[in-house]
Parts: sequence; structure tokens; C-alpha cells
Amino acid sequence: MGPLQKCSGLSARGVQCKDQHKDPGSSLPAPHLQGSHFIGSEAGAKQYDETIYEFRTYSLKSSKMNEFLENFKRNVHLRTSHSELVGYWSVEFGGRLNKAFHIWKYGIYEMVIFQMKPGGPLLWEEALKKAIHAYASQGYSKLIGVFHTDYGALDRGTVGFFYEVHVLWWYENADNRAAGRHRSHEDPRVVAAVQESVSYLVSQQNMLLIPTSFSPLK
Repeated sequence: MGPLQKCSGLSARGVQCKDQHKDPGSSLPAPHLQGSHFIGSEAGAKQYDETIYEFRTYSLKSSKMNEFLENFKRNVHLRTSHSELVGYWSVEFGGRLNKAFHIWKYGIYEMVIFQMKPGGPLLWEEALKKAIHAYASQGYSKLIGVFHTDYGALDRGTVGFFYEVHVLWWYENADNRAAGRHRSHEDPRVVAAVQESVSYLVSQQNMLLIPTSFSPLK
């Protein structure tokens, strides 16, 4: 995945980004990026989980069009090692010529941040562990790691701390995430474990993440 800059969101329909980097291995100066959009495909009538696609359009100098395409063809493996190329086209009719248009498909990570009630890991660790393992052991997602802070924000009411637990999951795509969530909601083992753990929960935040080109985890 290319080093996207100045994105207005991590993963959502219609998110636009600006990018000034060179195309994979290109010896040419970076072409003008006309537009870069993240667009989702629906995963279900009641779901907002989506497969993430990026649409990119480059406007090129007419004298450099062929050279740009040849450079990309020769070095495309540098990009496809990070994300799937769905299609790549040049404009021949119906708009401004000397444009390259391509679509990429992404796998995703999900970071879930739990703010736990005061009391520390001795209070909530076992219940949260059961909930996470119940979900991971059934193959609903691949668990990358679980982390918690040494201390958190002070709760003045109980003179304790709100600890944060960060859980990192990996999905092949957001459709796969939605399907796993649907199945887990019908799994009595997962439902029971989650119901026990939420009694220790103050808040929860979910974020869908796309790795950068230099991230060891892809």
C-alpha cells in the first residue's frame, strides 16, 4: 500500500486523500494525482462493514504517458505485495486523455480499545480473556495481540484508574469481518463470554486500520 497522506478518515465510503509520492519504482517525477477515493461495497442491509477499494486517477504529461505505464508495469510487484490490484486503465475516450486510472483492494486491521472500570487487571482480566479467546478460537478473526496500559485516567469517584485494553485483529477484508461478526452473534459461547466481560466495561472504540507501506504487519 502506498504511503497515503492527509486522509480525512481511515476507511469509509467517499474518503479522499492527497498523495505526492512516486509510483512503485518509477524514475519519473511523481505525476499529478487527480483523485484518490476509498469506496466500500455493501456487506449487508444492516451493516456498515465494507470491503475497501481505492480508486486512483493520475493526470500525466502526454510525452511521458507511455514511459510512466512501462515503469509501472516493470515495478508493479512492489505495490501488489501490499494490496491487490483490481484493474488498471488509461483513458482513450470520453474525458481528458493522458490519464491512468486504477483500483486497489485492501485487507484490514481492527483496533478495539476498551476502557475498563477501576480495579485493575485482577478485577477484569479473566473475563475479558474469555471473551477474546471465545471469538478468536472459533476463527471469526485472527488475533494479533492484546495490550493494556500500566495505569489510566484517574476516576475521582473511586480513587482508582480507568485502564485501557487494546486488542488488534486482522481480517482479509471488511466483508470477512462482517461475516465473522454475524456468526459470532449467534454463537452462545461468544455471547455468554461477552456478556460477562461487558460488566467491567466503561466504553469501547473500534477503528479500522490500513497498514502503511513500511509497516511490518501487512
